[in-house]
Amino acid sequence: MKKFTLVIITFLTLFAHTVSAQGLFNTDMSNYKDASVTIKFYDRTMYYPDNTKENPILVHITICNNGTETLRFKLADDRMFSADFNAYNVKNIGLDQTDEIVRKRTTNQYVYFREIALETGEEYSFIENVKDYLVFSEPSIYYLELSFYPELYKSRYIELKSNRLTLEIRPSPTAASSNVIPVQSETAQILKPQPISPDKVVEQTIVARQKSLWDQFFLYIDLETMLKKDPLRKRQYQNSSSKECAKMLEEFKSNLMAERIDTDIVAIPERFEIVRTTYSATEGKVIVLEWFKNPTFYEKKQYTYSVRQRDGIWHIYDYTVDNLGTE
Repeated sequence: MKKFTLVIITFLTLFAHTVSAQGLFNTDMSNYKDASVTIKFYDRTMYYPDNTKENPILVHITICNNGTETLRFKLADDRMFSADFNAYNVKNIGLDQTDEIVRKRTTNQYVYFREIALETGEEYSFIENVKDYLVFSEPSIYYLELSFYPELYKSRYIELKSNRLTLEIRPSPTAASSNVIPVQSETAQILKPQPISPDKVVEQTIVARQKSLWDQFFLYIDLETMLKKDPLRKRQYQNSSSKECAKMLEEFKSNLMAERIDTDIVAIPERFEIVRTTYSATEGKVIVLEWFKNPTFYEKKQYTYSVRQRDGIWHIYDYTVDNLGTE
């Protein structure tokens, strides 16, 4: 296990625009040849466009000394003067920086920093929200990397590059019947899926349907995978743009709510009983007996819900139904 960082912190004040050119170029890139910068997602979840505070993209950043000599570098209290995030889509088009970071870097101001010293094998880590740096306005697949400036942004000719992460920005989870994010009516709090067990996911989904709470019903359903169960819809979806895909998901949700398609998943049972739950680290099945009331009898059916775990959250992505007769 790596030693905890021994950090020598000296509070200094630096004029962003008064660093002499001679001082800059006296710093040799070779001083950092044994330094490495790595990034990984912190508390990874589903990521959507915009919503910087409500849906942050938190990334864990680590600077490590892999050499035999003491590694020294500067770290700004405002990390925007020490780091840059860059993200590119599949067409290699980069994202724009936020207005905040542009304003900060183009305004004369004091930049407060700490001098940090790492001995052999030591590392220093911190967490940043990528949405504070870049504007994510469209759902897509992006390739994310970090540039770290050990002599601060104004000396960015000295730059350490990180590894690259694949980042998926999904279409915003808006309800088909409205343009607002699902909220709990009693608290006006945005609904977010919780890391509950597969059987609880299925139980809450069924109860939500019994109470006609559509926002909660869709909370743990993987609509995209459900939509692509149909080969025709799947082919159309895969050949569509991001905006067209989002529209298809909205229409699919609307059709489910109107019970025009996949009527079994939205059928309302009079009562139900969870019989068996089996799951591994990432996949699971929940078997449920459900009774549907008719005028003079009950239909009894066995539902097998397939669930998949992603980023700590279980979602229903498929199901099968067996008729067990009447009672």
